[in-house]
Amino acid sequence: MYDVNYHRAGSINEALSLLETAEDGKFLAGGQTLIPAMKTRLAAPSDLVDLRHVAELKSISITDREITIGAGVTHAEVAASSEIRSTCPALSYLASFIGDPQVRHMGTIGGSLANNDPAADYPAAMLALAATIITSQREIAAEDFFTGLFETALDDNELITAIRFEAPEKAGYGKFPNPASRYAMTGVFIARKRETVRAAVTGAGDDGVFRCSELEDALSTDFSASALDSLTVPAENLMTDIHASADYRASLIVAMAKRAVTMANG
Repeated sequence: MYDVNYHRAGSINEALSLLETAEDGKFLAGGQTLIPAMKTRLAAPSDLVDLRHVAELKSISITDREITIGAGVTHAEVAASSEIRSTCPALSYLASFIGDPQVRHMGTIGGSLANNDPAADYPAAMLALAATIITSQREIAAEDFFTGLFETALDDNELITAIRFEAPEKAGYGKFPNPASRYAMTGVFIARKRETVRAAVTGAGDDGVFRCSELEDALSTDFSASALDSLTVPAENLMTDIHASADYRASLIVAMAKRAVTMANG
């Protein structure tokens, strides 16, 4: 490690002000990505602005079917929330299998989305749920928020403050985890709202999270696992690495989609 200035923010406005005056500052949410990057000197900020004590970022509210989750809510809190479990249980299920207990109690939904790891779970959920990412400056549709591997539409000094979406009628998540990291080697989140089906894939795309039109088309006419029996997803633009080939990930997309639909149907 190296010398770094630590600041404990008490409000969103204070956090933004502290970052603006820093030479090369970074927001610190759960620190599950930033702290390891600093230890290996892949990141070397001059200042850290700790968001963990900003009460404005920690709320969960539901009005009718509209769910708003503060960016500082941890994975464990999303998993344990009775409000979320009763309205969108698939999201609580997703959160309950992120990392290990230590990660779930430190990591936050806002931090995960801002980092946009190509194998993270939340991006698939936000894309499938047609969520809106609320920041200190504007509101960004999930469709426009994720722009590539570890890339988002966030500007410098822009802070995610909350996530908002309308709960779907049905939703499910299927994940094939890496046994060591528990990141998704392939994960599929499927949401049905009225006659619209949205399916988003994480852990498989060369360019990060993406919607899968093949799944959406098949499930729009028959929202059942059997509708995917003869489906094939092209391996083009899928990732090949030491864990799995693009062809294998293509087959995993269909398999995980079947799990997600089975969950969605109860």
